[in-house]
Amino acid sequence: PYIPPSTSYIPPSTPYIPLSTSYIPPSTPYIPPSTPYIPPSTPYIPLSTSYILPSTPYIPLSTSYFLLSTNTIFPLYGRFMGVSMRCLVTGGAGFLGSHLCDRLLNDGHEVICLDNYFTGRMANVAHLRDNRNFELIRHDVTEPILLEVDRIFNLACPASPIHYQFNPVKTIKTSVMGAINMLGLAKRVHARILQASTSEVYGDPAVHPQTEDYWGNVNPIGIRSCYDEGKRVAETLFMDYHRQNNVDIRIVRIFNTYGPRMLPNDGRVVSNFIVQALNGEDITIYGDGSQTRSFCYVDDLIEGFVRMMNQDEIIGPVNIGNPGEFTMLELAKEVLELTGSKSKIVYKPLPGDDPKMRRPDITLAKNALKWEPTIPLRQGLEKTIVYFDNLLKTK
Repeated sequence: PYIPPSTSYIPPSTPYIPLSTSYIPPSTPYIPPSTPYIPPSTPYIPLSTSYILPSTPYIPLSTSYFLLSTNTIFPLYGRFMGVSMRCLVTGGAGFLGSHLCDRLLNDGHEVICLDNYFTGRMANVAHLRDNRNFELIRHDVTEPILLEVDRIFNLACPASPIHYQFNPVKTIKTSVMGAINMLGLAKRVHARILQASTSEVYGDPAVHPQTEDYWGNVNPIGIRSCYDEGKRVAETLFMDYHRQNNVDIRIVRIFNTYGPRMLPNDGRVVSNFIVQALNGEDITIYGDGSQTRSFCYVDDLIEGFVRMMNQDEIIGPVNIGNPGEFTMLELAKEVLELTGSKSKIVYKPLPGDDPKMRRPDITLAKNALKWEPTIPLRQGLEKTIVYFDNLLKTK
C-alpha cells in the first residue's frame, strides 16, 4: 500500500503506537510518565530516603546511636567518655594498631581494623575475629574508602627503617595520601581523627629533650626522609584540614615504643637485641653505643592515645613517650642480663642520618592528659622477651 512520506507505515497486525507516547498493553495498568510505577507487592521507597525494613530502627547518618537491651534507641549528641563508639583503626593489624584494637574493644567500642598487611600480621588480631564488635578489612589507605565511623586512629605506615626504606616512594604515599583520604573521611562523617605522628619529625635534634614547639633538624633528601618528611607533611595536612574545614583532629608524636607483637626482623633496636640474644648471636650496636633513646612500653603508649582522644582541651601535637634515657650499650647489657645470653657485643658503623639522642619532654602530656608512663624498662623488657622467646620456639 501507499505510504505518504510524512507517516510511518504500520502493518495491519500491529496496533498503532503514536510516536509521542509509549505503548501500554491492555493487561498493564497505565503509568503516567511523571510517576514511577510501583508493583502492588513492593512497598513504596521515596527516592530521597533509604528504605528501612520494619525490623530495623532508622539511624540517620549524621547521628550515632546505641541500643539498650530494651531496643530503645538513644542518640549520642557529642562524644562522651564511657559511651560506645564505632572506631576505625588504620594499620590495625600492626604492632601498635593491634594493641589499640584490644583496648578499644575492652572499653566497649566497635572497631573496624583496616590493614594491607605489609607490616601488619593477621596473627596480631586473630584472637579478635570472633568478637561481634570487631570487623577486619584488607585495604590500603592510599586508596579512598567510605565508612560510617565516630573516631579514626590513623596509624597506617611502616615505622621501622628496614620496612620504610624498602619502598620509600610507597612510604611517603602512605603518609601523605593516607592522611588525605582519612581526613576526607573524617570531614565527610564528622569524625574525630588522631594522627600517629613520630619523634622522627625532630630529625637529629639540636634541642634536648625535645619539646613540641621545636621545629626539628631533618635532612629532606636523606635515606630516612621518606618517613620523616612524610610524617611532617601529614601533620601539615591535619592542621590545614582543621583550620580550613574545622575537622576535629588530634596529633601525637610517638617516641620509641616496644612490647609484644613487634616483628622479629623489623630492625628496631629492642627487637634486634632480644632476638640476637635469644638466638645466641652477636648483639650489633651501630656506632660506639653512646647514642641515646627513650623506650616506652606499648600499654603506656596506648593509654596516651586513648586519653588524647577523650579530651577536648588540646589538638596537639603532644609528645607520647618515656622520658627515661638509655644508651644503646646500656640497653644491650640489660637484654643480655635478662635473657642470660652469652652473646657478645659487636660494633658497626652508624647508618646515615641516625639521630644521636632522642628523649621527649612530656610536660604537655602530664598537664593536659594527666598521662605519664608507668612501666619501667626492665619490667617491659621482661614481658617482651617472653613474647619473643615463645615466638622463636614456634618457628
